Amino acid sequence: MDSNQSKVAPKALLSVSDGIILICGMVIGAGIFKAPSIVAANTSSGAEFLGAWVLGGVISLSGALVYAELATRHPDTGGEYAFLSRGMGRGVAFVFAWSRMTVIQTGAIAAVAFVFGDYASEILRLGDKSSAIYAAIGVVALTALNVAGTLQSKGLQKIMQYLLFGGLAFLVVAGLLAGAPAKPAAGASGGSFGLAMIFVLLTFGGWNEAAYLSGEVRDPRRNMIRILLFGILTVTVIYLLVNVAYLAALGLGGMKESKAVAADLTRLVLGDKGAVLIALIVCLAALTTMNAAIFTGARTTYALGRDFAFFGKLGAWREAGSTPANALLVQGAITLVLIVASAVTPDGFSAMVAYTSPVFWTFFLLTAITLFVFRKGNPQAPFRVPLYPVIPIAFCIACVYMLYSSINYVRFAVEFGVAVFAGLAIMALGIPLYFIARRK
Repeated sequence: MDSNQSKVAPKALLSVSDGIILICGMVIGAGIFKAPSIVAANTSSGAEFLGAWVLGGVISLSGALVYAELATRHPDTGGEYAFLSRGMGRGVAFVFAWSRMTVIQTGAIAAVAFVFGDYASEILRLGDKSSAIYAAIGVVALTALNVAGTLQSKGLQKIMQYLLFGGLAFLVVAGLLAGAPAKPAAGASGGSFGLAMIFVLLTFGGWNEAAYLSGEVRDPRRNMIRILLFGILTVTVIYLLVNVAYLAALGLGGMKESKAVAADLTRLVLGDKGAVLIALIVCLAALTTMNAAIFTGARTTYALGRDFAFFGKLGAWREAGSTPANALLVQGAITLVLIVASAVTPDGFSAMVAYTSPVFWTFFLLTAITLFVFRKGNPQAPFRVPLYPVIPIAFCIACVYMLYSSINYVRFAVEFGVAVFAGLAIMALGIPLYFIARRK
């Protein structure tokens, strides 16, 4: 058995440059084309707006360092689910898996689907609920492809990443050459910096996946800190350049009023044809992000079905196409329900962020706390967070602040209050469900 395990163990093949490129690919997605307008609506000046993105990079780096140590301690396990199970017990892990299936992952898929819908509507509008219609079409189509067993093409993913970076480079140049904004740079009224940070950190999302590279990096003790530092620094610089371009071309006031900020910037420079081109690139980026989230999310749901007989049908694997078909169908159905519910709100993307954020930050906080539990039991690890316990404590404080800001969303956006409490209520429903599932 030992020899078989050694054959399938991950090989340390990744260099520092490989890791940096992978982090950029994991983090940079469709969010940078949507979130900046909402961040602008909740900041009072250009300096505060850009400062929020710098702070987002700092918080992301702190969290990534924490996750890197957790991943090197348990490199062959299932991420947060395994960390929570080992550090806080099976019950907490169950509630996390339940919440990921019903709130976190499905809400994230729906949020990106609305980004797709907003930009697809720039190409061809389908009425008052155009964004929601496109979002639903995207979810149905990609779920069907995954159920059929269609695999993601590595070549297509690379091409999409190149197009995405090319689009970002164009936005930076176009924004800086566009001249003064047509509208004065006015701040938002009634906004909240904590609210702005919710959307900033949503855009930085993906670094927690990057931390799992540690099992395949050469000399992880030395190189993981370099990969995480320079990878997240690169992402932060890219985000700052793009946001400086948005700010230079549209101003804070213009960004606040935009539903598709990248399309509006391009329209300002090249007219409607240019806006259609950038909208097409964003749509492809959003579909790529959605496909990856649908693929990975269904695997987590499948694992829940395998571990708990109460959800046993979700643990069925379809031989034709080699897919967790039941998990994919349930995930797709939940996502469609969320899209329909969000369609009645002023902005479906914001509604989904309100729905997922409190639950998301609850489990981020709990996962970070498990590091202290593991350190107490065994202080040694292949990679150790530098400046321990300062960095983990700082990240925990950031999680508490973001959890508070997520719940406080209701104060500044009353129309999304139902979404906030719905996410928390569904998470809480996992507690009695665990006791029912445990009996089986």
